[in-house]
Amino acid sequence: MRHPSLLARQRYGPARAWLALLGSFLMVLGLTSTAAYGRDDDRPATAADQVLTWTAGDPIDHYLSAPKTAVAGPATIVFENSAATGNTTGMPHTLTFSVSDVEFNNDVPLNILANPSDSEGGKHSVEVTLSPGRYFYHCTIPGHGSMQGILTVTEGGGGEDTTAPATSATVDGDRNADGAYIGQATVTVAATDADSGVDGVEYALGADGAWQPYTTPVVVNEVGTHTVRYRATDKSGNVAAEKSVDFAVAAPPTDDETAPETSATVSGEKDGAGAYLGMATVTVTASDTGSGVNTIEYAIGTAGAWQAYTAPVMVHEVGTHTVRYRATDRSGNVAAEKSVDFTVVEPPSQDKTPPVTSVAVTGDKNSDGAFLTSARATVTATDADSGVQKTEYSLDGGPYLAYTAPVIVDRVGYHTFAHRATDKAGNTSEAKQVSFTIAESGGVPAPNCPEFDERLTVIVGTVDTGVPNRLTGNRCTINELIEDEKDWSSHALFLKHVDTVLDKLLTAGAIDAREHKRIYKAAKQSGIGKPGQDEGYRKLFDGTAGSLAKWQQVGGGKFGLNAEDGSITSSTTVAGMGMLWFPGRQYGDFSLKLQWRDDAPGTGNANAGVFVRFPEVHDHPEESRPEWVAIKYGHEIQINDRPDGDMYKTGSVYGFDRVGLGGAGVTPKGTWNDYEIRVVDQHYSVYRNGVLLNEFDNNGGQAFEPPRGDDPGTDGRRFASGHIGLQVHGTTDVVSYRDIRIKEL
Repeated sequence: MRHPSLLARQRYGPARAWLALLGSFLMVLGLTSTAAYGRDDDRPATAADQVLTWTAGDPIDHYLSAPKTAVAGPATIVFENSAATGNTTGMPHTLTFSVSDVEFNNDVPLNILANPSDSEGGKHSVEVTLSPGRYFYHCTIPGHGSMQGILTVTEGGGGEDTTAPATSATVDGDRNADGAYIGQATVTVAATDADSGVDGVEYALGADGAWQPYTTPVVVNEVGTHTVRYRATDKSGNVAAEKSVDFAVAAPPTDDETAPETSATVSGEKDGAGAYLGMATVTVTASDTGSGVNTIEYAIGTAGAWQAYTAPVMVHEVGTHTVRYRATDRSGNVAAEKSVDFTVVEPPSQDKTPPVTSVAVTGDKNSDGAFLTSARATVTATDADSGVQKTEYSLDGGPYLAYTAPVIVDRVGYHTFAHRATDKAGNTSEAKQVSFTIAESGGVPAPNCPEFDERLTVIVGTVDTGVPNRLTGNRCTINELIEDEKDWSSHALFLKHVDTVLDKLLTAGAIDAREHKRIYKAAKQSGIGKPGQDEGYRKLFDGTAGSLAKWQQVGGGKFGLNAEDGSITSSTTVAGMGMLWFPGRQYGDFSLKLQWRDDAPGTGNANAGVFVRFPEVHDHPEESRPEWVAIKYGHEIQINDRPDGDMYKTGSVYGFDRVGLGGAGVTPKGTWNDYEIRVVDQHYSVYRNGVLLNEFDNNGGQAFEPPRGDDPGTDGRRFASGHIGLQVHGTTDVVSYRDIRIKEL
């Protein structure tokens, strides 16, 4: 998770840019005052007349005080987090203005860190220039996600804006002698606001239609009389009174005398007698080759009132039903009434209780409780209502497979075994899990698999086939047999190998013909073996102790080596936030590939990240915590699948470019994820399991040049090269990494 930078800056004239940037950095460190700033005008270097003050104390869920409104123009922003404002714990806080949300102004990249023990006693001030609109501010300290608010800025000189926008509307189109618009009418809405400016315009069709955002003129082509309502809101929240325009649309001249063609279908789940279970859906269609369909209507029952048909009609009431329907074209021709008849009955079962499952793991054990050679997992499932439909199991976070007989686990090492069941009513039980260890005893050897790959689906290179990555007859997964990490000398040789493997799996019944085709197609798309595809990747960590020794831990926490699968896992006992970084060299443009896994205990989620392009951590003696060099001067590519808490989710560039779970998705805990971070110039691309999650351009793509030769600069997030690091966030945010490799581009 990103910690705040010590950066507070605004827009300045070109000749004063470096002085302003340096002055802001030194000011927040307590080395100078606001008088060090350059100015865009000839005013004396004194604080602006408008002073906006934020205060913080012990709470981590809200600022103690914060302004709600301001006037556009120069302002002095004061942020105080001190003993005087009630901070008794020494907890640091930040005041950060977001510059990455399109809903808010992005022209003031303010980011102030304050704590009672800093050189300014926790009180800092910065001069900025505010624009009309809204600014979103928040605290970037981990766990402080609810410290946030909105500052609304109005135009200067007129005091607080209390006047709503002025609105008007015009209706255009060809009209007949009666004044009706022929064929269609176009409604254009205009809004102006001389104070804070127009924030949004809305319109609604009819007297009770829903409000919709107005972005382009509204075209109305339904024959009949119409009302279009409209309104606007300014950036100070003033809403204009609703207005409306009324008009009529007439059919264009035509000799059409043929009514529309109509039909209806009834859909839903049926029982053996043809009755619909719980609900029936009636879908009506109409077509007209003459003047075109104007309206469709339906009625329920033989005496029901006619209603406008706008979407399929769902009938839930148990019993027999008749739905009538008809359509009218734009020339006024009405189709003959038709109807459909059907019956709705109660579903046969109201079973809402999932099955109950349990597992027994048996076998010979040694004195440490580990199973010798192998263990047998036997799953039982019962359901007293509709009965068990299927039982499934998942080994070591792999895909769920059908359980038909006891599962033999004979791979040496630590294992997790999950199980669940689904009944005939569709209820699926919550997965349960047991863990155990298999120890060698001179019996059945571990499988001789070419690679170690237990991801949920078959992924060839970066192409996800969606085919379950199931265990095969030789106890290796499909991914392991494909060997897409091997250094293939040609693409044709790789494809021949994949085809041979798939033919054997098809003959053995491990895959079907459809899956064979999908995996081979993915192998062709992967380009593995082609010049410039996956060649040139250098292993930074290959799972061995010697490889891990080339990395260095700074700050709190630590990582431990897992010899059984060549991974490293953050400690659950060594507290603190820190970083494991690779000091061997710096990288400019590159593709970094690795795998990560969420191993947080209980119901928690891993919270971690990959740091890129930060300078040598020991070259900054002013930093009491060396891991902050990566936080302040590099970029963190976030790992966080938690639905709540921090706003930056997996794939985000922390503090700069947010990705929500809707974009990143969520993979189950204990599942390995492929991560690729591509950086070219200042363009960042983040992929997970072959899917592009995020693209981010860093400040126009120009490499940062420090103002002094011995100073790495306050805006290190624009470095053209730097080191690689892995974050450890705490003893409960447990994360594992493996197979870390990089290619310079």
